[in-house]
Amino acid sequence: MKKFIENIKNIWKVEELRKRIILTLSIILIYRVGSFIILPGVDYTVLQANQAQSTGDANAIETLLSLFTGGSFTNVSIMALGIMPYISASIIMQLLGMAVPAVQKMQQEGESGRKRINNYTRILTIVICAFQAPTYIALYAANKTANLGTGSPVSAFAHDPWSFVWISAIVLLVAGAMFAVWLGERITDKGVGNGISLLITVGILARLPQAFMSEIGLESGNLIKIVLEIFAFMIVVLGTILIVQGVRKVPLNTAKRVVGARAAEDQGARNYLPIKVNASGVMPIIFAQAIMTVPLMIFTAPDSFMAKTFGDIYGVGYNTALGILIIIFTYFYTAIMINPRKIADELKRSGGFIPGIRPGEDTADYIDSLVSRITFPGSLFLAVVAVFPAIAALAGVNPSFALFFGGTSLLIMVGVVLDTLQQVESYLLNRQMDGLMEGTRIKGRRTQGEMSGF
Repeated sequence: MKKFIENIKNIWKVEELRKRIILTLSIILIYRVGSFIILPGVDYTVLQANQAQSTGDANAIETLLSLFTGGSFTNVSIMALGIMPYISASIIMQLLGMAVPAVQKMQQEGESGRKRINNYTRILTIVICAFQAPTYIALYAANKTANLGTGSPVSAFAHDPWSFVWISAIVLLVAGAMFAVWLGERITDKGVGNGISLLITVGILARLPQAFMSEIGLESGNLIKIVLEIFAFMIVVLGTILIVQGVRKVPLNTAKRVVGARAAEDQGARNYLPIKVNASGVMPIIFAQAIMTVPLMIFTAPDSFMAKTFGDIYGVGYNTALGILIIIFTYFYTAIMINPRKIADELKRSGGFIPGIRPGEDTADYIDSLVSRITFPGSLFLAVVAVFPAIAALAGVNPSFALFFGGTSLLIMVGVVLDTLQQVESYLLNRQMDGLMEGTRIKGRRTQGEMSGF
């Protein structure tokens, strides 16, 4: 504990890190405040009454969508669309990068190309929001009714389509989504961690205490079940950390380098090439969840095909589709993150080689084969953890708490928290300070004997 307090003091001593953390926390606070600002024209009294009169099972989809927006979706706030439209736009741009030569050319132009792609992504985000916003108001907000004792149900948003209030609500929804994107980019540029992922994580964490207390309240008379649920939750978290941090170390031999008359390294020095079991991180989960939420936000009518097929987040149809998407996106994003050809070329230029493998083409083929083999169990584990809430719900866990019992929420929380801690630790290490945890090392930081540049 003493060491931990000392590490916290070290963090505060680094001026740049201190400013970044304060900025990050300030932006997160702004984002959370925005989730409670209700759209104009919404009767909050009716909205609260509707939530009180609705059952948890009937609001399963709503709970899931609200989970990734920090409650904004349920509150009908200006941030109701959240970050998901931006993520959907990013998916589309990355897919276009594989099929459209013009986008491929921009990807190869370096910083200037990246800025152009980001601008196109923002424009596409606005287009997606422009479609989602009126659908959200018409099929969700307007259908929120409650019986206030007046004899007939009262609507939470009782305004005619294309009226001034209706159009104002649409504009604010689009503006709120883009403001959330801007906040996330500010965290990435000036703060600590990946801003977009961090905002999603904050929204998830904001719902965790309420879900946990609700579970304790329902199972207050069954202490053994609560203890078993907490123990199982810790096991799932531990397994998630292991898969996120798992690394396959490929042995390397490096040739002797001579500087002047001295050998800089011993002949045949042994290093290793680290290849993460889950090289794609949390992006496949976020991508898959974004794909699943888009049709559910558009086709919210209970009698629609999408609502009947994928409306039950604990059902076979929804979880099968989610698991398949996670596996696909894991391979897709791993292919983007790891370029075997580039790694093989850099190894050849640096004089390194994998024992028993010829440098060049054979090395690239070997790394590609290795990445494919270790990605499969990693993607399969992500898919299993993603559908684990359905298993937990079948075992009798409260559905609101079951969403944190594995699932995309847990994977995103663990992955983003570890990435953020890694960045904080890198700041400390660059200034010759101790890391965050004594005797431990957050994966991603290079150690002695590890090849640089990968």
